[in-house]
Amino acid sequence: MILGIGTDLIEVERVAEKMEKKAGFKELVFSPAEIIYCEAKTNKYEHYAARFAAKEAFLKAIGTGWITGTAFNEIEVLPDADGKPELHFLGTTAETVSKMKTGNIFVSLSHLKSVASAMVIIEKS
Repeated sequence: MILGIGTDLIEVERVAEKMEKKAGFKELVFSPAEIIYCEAKTNKYEHYAARFAAKEAFLKAIGTGWITGTAFNEIEVLPDADGKPELHFLGTTAETVSKMKTGNIFVSLSHLKSVASAMVIIEKS
């Protein structure tokens, strides 16, 4: 049974501008592993934007939006061994999410030069 569905769409340039102009934005929003992954990509801002969208989509899917006990850089989006994106939770956010009794979490990312999107589906445990 589905617990929640979330989707988000963001302009790549908006993310790029924030990262270029605001010191510390990258570290506030992305985990160290995500930064390593995105920085290795040719079109890195597209990958950052897709991950930002996935974090927003996840928060929509849980039905609460951003809540106490969650942090953007503790919601991590990385590919599995086959390249499929997966959500991982770190630190306090992992504790908060574990209390929600979520089941499987599915994430889909898409990005073009100017826009990135993500969809998250959460099953009940």
